[in-house]
Amino acid sequence: MRTLLKVSVPVDGGNRAVKDGSLAKVIGDTMERIKPEATYFGVEDGKRTAYMFFDLKETSQVPSIAEPIFMALHATIELTPVMNPQELKAGLDAWQKQG
Repeated sequence: MRTLLKVSVPVDGGNRAVKDGSLAKVIGDTMERIKPEATYFGVEDGKRTAYMFFDLKETSQVPSIAEPIFMALHATIELTPVMNPQELKAGLDAWQKQG
């Protein structure tokens, strides 16, 4: 299932993680593990935030994705199912056929 992983890093902890190199390492390790189809970085609510779109094959993957981020960065994580335009169209078409 295509999933958005949103990682929000608190400012103080993020500052330390940038200085000691752990922010780049944790984000790099995460990207290597999940192999996102797209990744973006920005600021949301005053926090360093990463947005990674990837295929979550099984929910049992969640701990191996989330725990290293929680432990190293004390970050807030959100996992949200998402669709591309073709998947949205297919879903809407299937829904309309039910009606």
